[in-house]
Amino acid sequence: MPRAVLDANVFVSAAIRPEGPPGRILERFVRDAAFDLVLSPAIVQEVLRALAYPKVRKHIRSEIDLQLWFQGIAVLADLVAGDYQLQGVSPDPDDDKYLAAAVEGRARLVVTGDPDLLDVREHAGVRIVSPRQFLDTIGPR
Repeated sequence: MPRAVLDANVFVSAAIRPEGPPGRILERFVRDAAFDLVLSPAIVQEVLRALAYPKVRKHIRSEIDLQLWFQGIAVLADLVAGDYQLQGVSPDPDDDKYLAAAVEGRARLVVTGDPDLLDVREHAGVRIVSPRQFLDTIGPR
């Protein structure tokens, strides 16, 4: 079974458009256990921060509590300690936490829509793929 780290933008996109590839990825995770999700404390903090942005909140139906939605996903994930650190792999230093979590959590994939991270393509045996590529890997259902 694949092990993957999802970038915060995948969670945000899934919350805004559940019918798109990111939403289908999370549905496959929650409903079918189609892959193992790896998270770190730094990723959890970034996702919660991103979900609280007013520009994100305005696109979400008011009856959805995004914190509870994400917590329901996170409780099913493998949480690594976040002890492994990387620097200078991605052009955006803030993106290195995803690769560090993947290495620490023995994930082979990082899923992102971030062009800077996608340009890295691979690091230490971890492939960086788009949500659509990952959905092709795990299958639509």
